[in-house]
Amino acid sequence: RVRPPEPATPVAARLPTPVERTLANGLRVIVAERRDLPLISADLRVLSGESADAAGRAGQASLTADILTKGTRTRSATDIARQIESLGASLSAAAGRDSSSVSLQARSDRVNDAFAIFADVAQNPTFAEEELERQRQQNLDGLSVALRQPGSIAQFAMRRALFGDAPYGGVASPASLQAITQADVQGFHAAHYRPDNAVLVIAGDVSAREGFALAERFFGGWARPATPPPPEPAANAWAADPRAIVINLPDSGQAAIAFGFRGPARTDADYFPALVATNVLGGGYSARLNMEIRIRRGLSYGVGANLASTMAPGPIIASGQTRNDAAPQVVDLMSAEFARLGAEDVPLAELNARKAVLIGGFGRSVETTSGVASQLSTLALFGIPLDRLNTYVADVSAVSPQQVRAAGARLFDPGAADLVVVGDASLFAEALRQRRANLERIELDQLNLDKPELR
Repeated sequence: RVRPPEPATPVAARLPTPVERTLANGLRVIVAERRDLPLISADLRVLSGESADAAGRAGQASLTADILTKGTRTRSATDIARQIESLGASLSAAAGRDSSSVSLQARSDRVNDAFAIFADVAQNPTFAEEELERQRQQNLDGLSVALRQPGSIAQFAMRRALFGDAPYGGVASPASLQAITQADVQGFHAAHYRPDNAVLVIAGDVSAREGFALAERFFGGWARPATPPPPEPAANAWAADPRAIVINLPDSGQAAIAFGFRGPARTDADYFPALVATNVLGGGYSARLNMEIRIRRGLSYGVGANLASTMAPGPIIASGQTRNDAAPQVVDLMSAEFARLGAEDVPLAELNARKAVLIGGFGRSVETTSGVASQLSTLALFGIPLDRLNTYVADVSAVSPQQVRAAGARLFDPGAADLVVVGDASLFAEALRQRRANLERIELDQLNLDKPELR
């Protein structure tokens, strides 16, 4: 086998310098000029997401975003789709843990027409009952499929295991989706989609003057409610003790394995050491977990790890799938890699290769105007200075082997991790119980995503 070449010296992307101002209604506007293509991207980031879902209404923020573009006071869902298509533009909305977003990409010579639709869906959605029911059914159908997949079930259960009934622990379930009413989505929009709870980023073929003029023309009249902005969600907290959970899916051809670790917030000083450490473990095909479990042993098609970027301390999830009978072996192999990361320094050549993956991924993410807009709105969400967009390469490069080892020892103690395994429990549950005396077994028909106990 030919040895791959060493990674080249990292090259920092040349990124635009953002300029910002705040409109009279409280909307923060950021403009980043980039004239290489006649395209403009805009990202309206609302500073409320899934963690702001009402009790018993998990999925509320996501369902609100899903139907945001499905009709306004003056445009039907069909009108919006046809007009956006005729402009050669794209328009979408989505919700995550900490925020919701409405995103637009358009040609710069059609930007006024596109912005009119963009602003309309953000400010004046109607959430028609028929659109709500159609989207609800789509979400229920998707969830029904997910709840037959061991990997999806493991991810849902892990959120509850890590966070219990804290805001980050909410998981949309059939019951919670059915409970959401038209008044709930209208209420979420009215409470959270407001100019003093949002950031508008405009990037691409636009000057600062032109960008601020667009913002003023289409969003300057967005009325700020007389009531104060929504309060921060209840303080997020980890569940009290790590759990080991087996969910029995008798007909599953494979077992899904997920380890959950308690990671840092995006703004924590040790975020970048944690990010690099996570990437050493599971950030790609040649990372340690995949190398050991797939390449050397052929026990999985892929094992990886991911650190969530979150407002409050967030999860690091390492996961993969294997044969049911091999689940205990894979749990042991993953545990050994977690322990090794905190016990010895990562060789410099390996560390540089993992950093190159992160730096290359970041470079690809800012190749487009939409990528620049997304990165800037994410920094704004977390209250991080915008000039940190230009220090990402340096921040990753500065992480030392000693910092990675320290992060590994602090974050990746396998005995302190939550463990979820989903599959045919008859083939692995007893072997896992020998490793985790606190093992809980839950039958699929007992699984209740609405409860922290999961049943």
